[in-house]
Amino acid sequence: MDSAGKEREAVQLMAEAEKRVKGSHSFLRGLFGGNTRVEEACEMYTRAANMFKIAKNWSAAGNAFCQAAKLHMQLQSKHDSATSFVDAGNAYKKADPQEAINCLNAAIDIYTDMGRFTIAAKHHITIAEIYEAELVDIEKAIAHYEQAADYYKGEESNRQPDFLGCGCSSANKCLLKVAAYAAQLEQYQKAIEIYEQVGTNTMDNPLLKYSAKEYFFKAALCHFIVDELNAKLALEKYEEMFPAFTDSRECKLLKKLLEAHEEQNSEAYTEAVKEFDSISRLDQWLTTMLLRIKKTIQGEGDGDLK
Repeated sequence: MDSAGKEREAVQLMAEAEKRVKGSHSFLRGLFGGNTRVEEACEMYTRAANMFKIAKNWSAAGNAFCQAAKLHMQLQSKHDSATSFVDAGNAYKKADPQEAINCLNAAIDIYTDMGRFTIAAKHHITIAEIYEAELVDIEKAIAHYEQAADYYKGEESNRQPDFLGCGCSSANKCLLKVAAYAAQLEQYQKAIEIYEQVGTNTMDNPLLKYSAKEYFFKAALCHFIVDELNAKLALEKYEEMFPAFTDSRECKLLKKLLEAHEEQNSEAYTEAVKEFDSISRLDQWLTTMLLRIKKTIQGEGDGDLK
């Protein structure tokens, strides 16, 4: 059957499901088998949703899954209701990002009510990604990453560490997204606190300690944008806490940048950055932060790093 045929069949199923729901509300039906008709309607809405998906009518698919979710809740089937709201959110993601968020929030409410915080955290991340990519609302993305991190931390503290000893790795991933965005929005203190916290959490772990230098590097750059002396003091603190940081390319670059900045020498600053970039390519975030620091060198204006 082609897409148009699937869509026609889905519309018929929706109409039939609606009849079943209305029929279940009559007094006699309510006494004799009302729930059965609601269950049948649930199944019909779900089948219709899947047919709309095949026809790529994402809004109609989302709506049908939503109808199924509401009926599952009426039947006291919380898990099935949450699953249907997630399916609705995934369908709406392709057509109506705000409606997708509404459905995922409905699923989150059910999961948190059931004490399923890890799965709720996962859906908070999906919402954060929609705000990042589709709606470009970074403040709201940050809020959902923070909520996800809180839920992960709560759940992970209730479990024994896994055999890798990774601790709060899921929470850390969310927090690092928050830190990166906070720095971009010039909320440097917030970014510093997160980078220092994650760096401290990972520096004693044999499998993760190589990442710690990156987090301390980013924290120091945030300090540097605010105040050169802060950056110097932070660098000393990180070297003392994590001696392996001293030999890292990141630490050596920071020292060269501090020296160039102190001398107000933009050429030496640019040269140090270029040398680092020739071995470890700078990503967009690092480039942005390094440019912000460079602009504080007198006479730099809107200079670049080339």
